[in-house]
Amino acid sequence: MALRLGDTAPDFTQESSEGTINFYDWLGDSWGVLYSHPADFTPVCTTELGMTAKLKDEFEKRNVKVLAISVDTVESHRVWIDDINETQNTRVNFPILADPDRKVSMLYDMIHPNANNALTVRSVFIIDPQKKIRTTLTYPASTGRNFTEILRVIDSLQLTDNYSVATPANWQQGDECVIVPSLKDPAVLKEKFPKGYREVKPYLRMTPQPNK
Repeated sequence: MALRLGDTAPDFTQESSEGTINFYDWLGDSWGVLYSHPADFTPVCTTELGMTAKLKDEFEKRNVKVLAISVDTVESHRVWIDDINETQNTRVNFPILADPDRKVSMLYDMIHPNANNALTVRSVFIIDPQKKIRTTLTYPASTGRNFTEILRVIDSLQLTDNYSVATPANWQQGDECVIVPSLKDPAVLKEKFPKGYREVKPYLRMTPQPNK
């Protein structure tokens, strides 16, 4: 069965390019991004892994750990990492999970038989510190992921958790946010949003981004 938003992310223990990983222990109290790659030595994946390494500081300042997964072996990953470092002018600084037995790929429904019955699609799971799945994204094997969008989604989720706001279409850091509809008490609104808000409609209330 496919995993849905709000489901608990399955735990697992698997080998990686940085040793054995028990997922829950490795994640600790951090947010997590688990994302899959169809196979080693694939061109689009090489660019994605290089981009992830370059964004290390951006993930860290959001308290996010990134874990990649491919169906190939640890030995294959380590050779591939050399290629990634060379071609993408970076250093891979996060683990790549080995999944030759397809255990994790099946656990997270990353193999879609009508697309390819052996290789994973480009799945992305954003997981919060309570181990709940907060976002799923699925790309075809031919399309590289938009990491600006992945970071934007994480920013939005963390704003919602911390400040009771949602983010409108095409929201970027510093833009106005939407006050969640469940907040109605004027005293609570005044306390939570000292910068004020504007009411476009009773159900559509805009406020400056609370943490800016």
